[in-house]
Amino acid sequence: MARKRAPEEHENHERWLVSYADFITLLFAFFVVMYSISSVNEGKFRVLSHSLVASFSSQSRSMNPVQFGTATTSFPIAPTPLNRTPIKLDLPQSMDKDAIKVDPSRNKSSPEMSRLGEKVNNALKALLETELVSVRQSKNWLEIEINSKVLFTSGSSKLSPSARPVLRGLSNVLKTRNNKIHVEGFTDNLPIKNSIYPSNWELSAARAATVVRLFSAFGVTPKNLASIGYGEYQPKVSNDTAAGRSTNRRVVIVILATGFDPRLRNR
Repeated sequence: MARKRAPEEHENHERWLVSYADFITLLFAFFVVMYSISSVNEGKFRVLSHSLVASFSSQSRSMNPVQFGTATTSFPIAPTPLNRTPIKLDLPQSMDKDAIKVDPSRNKSSPEMSRLGEKVNNALKALLETELVSVRQSKNWLEIEINSKVLFTSGSSKLSPSARPVLRGLSNVLKTRNNKIHVEGFTDNLPIKNSIYPSNWELSAARAATVVRLFSAFGVTPKNLASIGYGEYQPKVSNDTAAGRSTNRRVVIVILATGFDPRLRNR
């Protein structure tokens, strides 16, 4: 018995219409874009047209400056100098030169500093007869200047044997008081020549700190002590001579009056 054949599938001959429709759609979109780009903005075109017409139809311009009104006065070629009267400023009372007066009591010693100065002079009586130690007294502070050769060996912050009795005598005067004490170290301008101190800054600071530590060990209140190193940058005299350099190598012990602000000392 013969098998029945399946009916053949009908072939679609209109598939090209899909591609054609896509092509027509893209072509339509292309022309829409081209039309939108080529469309003229009527408002902008009108503004441009009016600007061009106004530019070419205006009257010729002159290079002469515009004159307003009628000139009635002729000015001389050379300007007339002006007479200027200097203005006098009325300075306030605090700024007037005549009002600036030096307080005569500024350099007078206070009773506190006078009593302290007497005790310091008694403690340093032997050294005050030489030029290696000096005491300067002011209203708000007392300065004890000691040449470095009394306290230290050359280029070192180690105290010499003769330094301890001197500093012990001062500490006996200061340990019963509540005054602030600043110890300041100074050097000459010769570069330091050892590996311990890179510069004179460190040497001057180390010497001041050595004196502070000794004061503390001798009973002076540590919270009242401070050490400062100035190096070579605040010489007392010129460093051009050996004598001058020796003078500049010094330690200054500053004893401040009770309640005095140390920031006001150099003003």
